[in-house]
Amino acid sequence: MNQNTLLGILIPFAGTALGAAMVFFMKKEMDRRLEKLLLGFASGVMMAASVWSLLIPAIDMAEQEGGAAWFPPAVGFLLGMGFLLVLDTLTPHLHYTEEKPEGVPAHLKKTTMLVLAVTLHNIPEGMAVGVTFAGVLADNAMMTLAGAFALSIGIAIQNFPEGAIISMPLKSQGLSKKRSFVYGALSGIVEPIAALITILLTGLVVPLLPYLLSFAAGAMIYVVVEELIPEAQTGEHSNISTVGVAVGFVIMMVLDVALG
Repeated sequence: MNQNTLLGILIPFAGTALGAAMVFFMKKEMDRRLEKLLLGFASGVMMAASVWSLLIPAIDMAEQEGGAAWFPPAVGFLLGMGFLLVLDTLTPHLHYTEEKPEGVPAHLKKTTMLVLAVTLHNIPEGMAVGVTFAGVLADNAMMTLAGAFALSIGIAIQNFPEGAIISMPLKSQGLSKKRSFVYGALSGIVEPIAALITILLTGLVVPLLPYLLSFAAGAMIYVVVEELIPEAQTGEHSNISTVGVAVGFVIMMVLDVALG
């Protein structure tokens, strides 16, 4: 693994850590309208990344390999959705807007389950970054270093508000600012780990690249549809989150098209 790849898979984690650091500067709980805007923004970034950075390259690669160009992206996408569905069903976790935990019943602290909820979000993002850099390492013509960095930077941008959204509720649960920051930052450590595992898997079997790209897309879309958008649309001022979706989508699209 070269320095560019290492830097690329660490950028999203840096975004989460910087966002979590907002707990040192924000005295009160995050304003609900700002929170909705940020959740919508994260949703827009993930949707655009799934299409431009993952699904479209997967289709192009499948076309080059011959056969039905739709088959690898369709299979990979559904497998990615299914993978996150299984994780979401089995992993005990708690969303900060809910009181009832999800997943297999477990006697865990509320703060632990809050962190696990965000960790689940970060797994597909790490996979997405890993598979794009794996394509670059495999010298695939459809994947460029600039495009891989565009995805990494885009995910880091949407990780920033996610880091703040997890660290602030942890502080409101009674943790110190320092511990809230550490837990919030550690929720993002799964991203470089997932990216590294994905790179290793793709390096072993390069023909799987279209499947892995669409797998990551499916996993990311699951998070958007199952978690982010419902949380952003609850209660009043749901139009604010819709604006966030539009801004996030356009920014990620521009990043990918301009740098990819």
